[in-house]
Amino acid sequence: EDEEEKELRQRFMAPPVSGLRELRRRRRELRSRMEMLIMETQAEVCRALAALDPGASFVVDSWERKEGGGGISCVLQDGEVFEKAGVNVSVVSGFLSEEAARQMRSRGKSLKAKDGKLPFCAMGVSSVIHPKNPHVPTMHFNYRYFEIEEADGTKQWWFGGGTDLTPTYLNEEDAVHFHRTLKEACDKHDLKLYPKYKKWCDDYFYIKHRGERRGIGGIFFDDMDSPSKEEVFQFVKSCAKAVVPCYIPIVKKHCHDTFTPEEKLWQQLRRGRYVEFNLVYDRGTKFGLLTPGSRIESILMSLPLTARWEYMHNPPESSKEAEILEVLRNPKDWVH
Repeated sequence: EDEEEKELRQRFMAPPVSGLRELRRRRRELRSRMEMLIMETQAEVCRALAALDPGASFVVDSWERKEGGGGISCVLQDGEVFEKAGVNVSVVSGFLSEEAARQMRSRGKSLKAKDGKLPFCAMGVSSVIHPKNPHVPTMHFNYRYFEIEEADGTKQWWFGGGTDLTPTYLNEEDAVHFHRTLKEACDKHDLKLYPKYKKWCDDYFYIKHRGERRGIGGIFFDDMDSPSKEEVFQFVKSCAKAVVPCYIPIVKKHCHDTFTPEEKLWQQLRRGRYVEFNLVYDRGTKFGLLTPGSRIESILMSLPLTARWEYMHNPPESSKEAEILEVLRNPKDWVH
């Protein structure tokens, strides 16, 4: 193999699903560029996390899906800093299941199947990071690309994604840093994007039956297919590049903070809420569970190692615990 291939091989956590040769052969196509971007993002995030938790290491697990495609799951468990950190890449293709197509049509996609079949290709990088220390927030991000070929051969495509933060305790400075970094990434493309996607994030990560958000938000968008493929791709790239700078400084700042057993308990209860959202409402989890041949371990990687559900737990008024609940019930504008 030549120098470029060697360099790429070292840059990634594992060989890409489509193969290096194929990616290079089709390097000008958006699908290949997106696959390169998600592979690079995975490696960047894993290396940044591993540097903070030197005793632990990522298990790198490449898998194949018999219906087409596959993925690479990188998971670190039981480290000093991270209880569980996973960064997944998946590149899958095949035919949409009836159930998945129905879910998309319910979102306003007019999909015309050929003999009841809709060929699709979906790829993305997604990650959830659950730290041990209750003063370090949980973080989730996901960036994905979807393509569907309709009966007449026209292709529908769109991007989706977002990055959001779920602290156990509120730290204003961290919240501002996180949101400001994401805002800068959005502002490079269009000043209207951050306020729009921040609100979408607050609305999306809403645990209806609890009347509270999952965390303090960030950005979230889906079905993004304009102004043009190239412009949306560049926007997604800026967002992906913002992941390490928006989060890693917060981990560094707090990973050695002292904490009490009561604070650890509150973290476990908040994690219970995280699980509730993911299993009941999250679209990605639902889509994964409905897709034949999908890899359940990778889909449920977002769940923490430990969580708690206590009957009728209410924190005392004006406690640090009540303070975070207030923000989860009434989202705040962090950057203005």
